[in-house]
Amino acid sequence: MANVRNPDESERDSTKWMLQKVDMDNMEEVLIDGGGQERSSVALECQNGEKYCLDESGSGVMKRINGAQGNVPNLEKTKSGAARGLNSLRFLDRTRTGKEGDAWKPVQKRFKLHAVDGKLFRDKFGVCIGMGDSKEFAAELFDTLARRRKIYAEDGITEEELRQFWEDMTNRDLDSRLQVFFDMCDKNGDGKLSEDEVKEVILLSASTNKLSNLKQHAEEYAALIMEELDPDHQGYIEMWQLETLLRGMVGESEEGPKFQKRAQTLSRTMIPKKYRSPISKYTSKTLEFLLDNWKRVWLVTLWVSINLGLFIWKFSQYKKREAFQVMGYCLCTAKGAAETLKFNMALILIPVCRRTLTKLRSTFLSVIIPFDDNINFHKLIALAIAIGVFTHTAMHVTCDFPRLVNCSPRKFMRFLGPQFNYKQPSYGDLVESIPGLTGIIMIVMMSFSFTLATHSFRRNVIKLPWPFHHLAGFNAFWYAHHLFVIVYILLIAHGFFLFLSNHWYMKTTWMYVMVPILFYASERTLTSVHDHNHRVGVIKATIYTGNVLALYMTKPPGFKYKSGMYLFVKCPDVSSFEWHPFSITSAPGDDYLSVHIRTLGDWTKELKIRFAKVCEPPPEKPKKGCLIRMETRAEAKDEAVQARFPRIIIKGPYGAPAQNYKKYDVLLLIGLGIGATPFISIMKDLLNDIKPNESDSSLQEIKKGLERVYFYWVTREQGSFEWFKGVMNDIAEYDHGQLIEMHNYLTSMYEEGDARSALIAMVQSLQHAKNGVDVVSESRIKAHFARPNWKKVFSRLASTHPSGVFYCGSPTLANPLRLLCKEFSQNTSTRFHFHKENF
Repeated sequence: MANVRNPDESERDSTKWMLQKVDMDNMEEVLIDGGGQERSSVALECQNGEKYCLDESGSGVMKRINGAQGNVPNLEKTKSGAARGLNSLRFLDRTRTGKEGDAWKPVQKRFKLHAVDGKLFRDKFGVCIGMGDSKEFAAELFDTLARRRKIYAEDGITEEELRQFWEDMTNRDLDSRLQVFFDMCDKNGDGKLSEDEVKEVILLSASTNKLSNLKQHAEEYAALIMEELDPDHQGYIEMWQLETLLRGMVGESEEGPKFQKRAQTLSRTMIPKKYRSPISKYTSKTLEFLLDNWKRVWLVTLWVSINLGLFIWKFSQYKKREAFQVMGYCLCTAKGAAETLKFNMALILIPVCRRTLTKLRSTFLSVIIPFDDNINFHKLIALAIAIGVFTHTAMHVTCDFPRLVNCSPRKFMRFLGPQFNYKQPSYGDLVESIPGLTGIIMIVMMSFSFTLATHSFRRNVIKLPWPFHHLAGFNAFWYAHHLFVIVYILLIAHGFFLFLSNHWYMKTTWMYVMVPILFYASERTLTSVHDHNHRVGVIKATIYTGNVLALYMTKPPGFKYKSGMYLFVKCPDVSSFEWHPFSITSAPGDDYLSVHIRTLGDWTKELKIRFAKVCEPPPEKPKKGCLIRMETRAEAKDEAVQARFPRIIIKGPYGAPAQNYKKYDVLLLIGLGIGATPFISIMKDLLNDIKPNESDSSLQEIKKGLERVYFYWVTREQGSFEWFKGVMNDIAEYDHGQLIEMHNYLTSMYEEGDARSALIAMVQSLQHAKNGVDVVSESRIKAHFARPNWKKVFSRLASTHPSGVFYCGSPTLANPLRLLCKEFSQNTSTRFHFHKENF
């Protein structure tokens, strides 16, 4: 038992009894309360080895079995964590708030919407009560509640009867809700659950929670429940036995004393002194922002300063020229914007030189330059270019040209005659000139490229009608960006044929862009040359559920990479020009390369189809727990087999934020769906270091640099767990030092405490305790239901050393995680450094 103090102190601090172990096999008949009546009881083994019996009524009366009689605290009085867990058993999410009356109002509205002649039918019950995504479960609940109320519901139910159903579902009394759940399982109403009835409910729960794999083992799990709760082989279980299992399951999930967590929460609710006045709050937040973002701040400050300096310099230069007398400040502004344009058009190529940036990441420059933000910096420069183009064009078209055309001939000849061969141009002459035409063409091309690079077009969010639908998507963005080859040629021509500069050394456009263009072109050329050295052989191809293709390839000679990096893949049989980036899922120490590819676009779908043609069908009797649908293997030296595979060419590796994970003592890795791929490589790398020397000092050497790794993988499909099942099993088997703590979350499941997932939770607890295998992930790592409470996750880590938070997945979650890092860095002594994969 947990430590128990005097009764007053126990009552005051709500000290709870913790059930350390539920011994379901050790059941016996015990006399309770001296009544002489024999009642079944469950032996509960405590931490000190003593045993107590809990009678079947659930009243909390206990009797010591082994050991002297003593004063046993009453379970009802101390309110065990198990009882509180049972109180969370619910049928609807919205009934947890205690505002059931408010929740009933929308149910009334939906009743009037879906009722026919004042009657609500069975198929509309789920939609009406807010369980529209669980119609099958809602239908069974409908039948159960009708049986309990002895209502003939074939012809529907009235609003008053619906209100009675609602009261049964939202009843605050534990026994009432538990009885509803039991009655739902007990189809024939005899007060006993047979194995077939348990199996039916498991199938229903699996269907409701989208657990297709669990359905295949429903019979096995039903037998497991009967084995645990029916040791006398009577062929049925009763309600009190089901309640006992629920209590034991919740008791095992208790995390023990939470005084430290309550203290941490309390400390965060107190307003720190540095935030008590507006001035000190602003100052503190500014300093904290600078501390977290100093690399970005100094780099952007430098970039902005250079742009301002160039603008002011060129503005001042043209203010002193004779042309200023005709065109005024419009000319100065246009030329100042043009100077920043030349600088930014040169600079924008640097952040996309991947090979160079990958090498620079390993140098001292990574200490002062945020290489992880290269794409964001690229976008920032593009925005500056767009502003510069607009300013430059607007000043010329609406101000310079009209002033030049409309000025008096005498004034024109005096100040600008030599620049235009003593011929005053018309507005049309200026537009039709080389600078005018090249400027117009550049604006059109840049506008087109910038538009296709926006999120809506690049991510195919916007749906265009035929025949323009091909303008949305990654391919359109990629090919449109190659128009900048023409843009740069036009830019040099535009700058060479300027009106107001006659000397070559004053035409500086080519001076700005030539070196970056040559540098970028050289990198692209060298990469193309190296393609021939990066032709790889496919060792194995696996197609998993969830439309994921895993490729295991030979490692090219000299191909060195770090965990977290990515590479580009091209399949000439699908497209001769398209390259697509994928995170490397193999460890640097492996003798092969692997990538996991989710089929989302046309290219990935076609690639999967081509490999599916080569893949062998699954075996007739697959091994238990093996979820691979199709798999084929081939040795790299077997040319006959290799010829059957589509050709694969890779280039890389390229740097990514996760490759710097060793810089932190504590890691929090968060992957959504296929976003787990960069972190799987990290897991494999750590496991490779642990496996050979799990019992000697090598693990201690690893822990000197890396103390703890928390890996949270959130996915919405049960089949996703098979992608990296081997890694999860290796973590459970080899990580005896508990360096890695992995948490799997399945969002298709209803959260723990929901009646729709209650029986699945029971089966999960029993199966994992007996066989060490999780029924959801079918691995040795236990899966959690629904989504993580990220605030609790960060609260738990707040008592550790500075943590590196690496995230890969949907942008939707990126901002909340970034805000949590900021919040806990400010309010605790731990600093969280957030890094997001850009893809």
